[in-house]
Amino acid sequence: MKNNFLSIICFFMTLSYSFSQQGNVVVNQDQKINVLLNLKKEMNKNETDSERYKIQVYSGNRSGAYDAQKEFSSAFGDWYASIQYETPNFKIWAGNFRTRLEADRALKRIKRKFPNAFIFKPK
Repeated sequence: MKNNFLSIICFFMTLSYSFSQQGNVVVNQDQKINVLLNLKKEMNKNETDSERYKIQVYSGNRSGAYDAQKEFSSAFGDWYASIQYETPNFKIWAGNFRTRLEADRALKRIKRKFPNAFIFKPK
């Protein structure tokens, strides 16, 4: 009985060892892909691109702007909110959207908390 049990255990150990797999993965890709990825990274760094959309969340005095920025950042951590000063108002601008559709989707979420928010293209 002990020999039978021992032989079954040896059989399963041998079986599990024989079905284990090892392998190497080799990725063959064109070198131009790395050049394109680096170019895209450089293009995305340009936050002042006039082809981008932003959402204005607040316009008013300085203390209200800081409060709105803090409230926006706690509610929507996905997008960065910056304070801009255009005489005589402080403004909170959020996001950096490539397409109008992307900005519209974000505006729909933002309007729940900031009903006066709107989309614009900075100059």
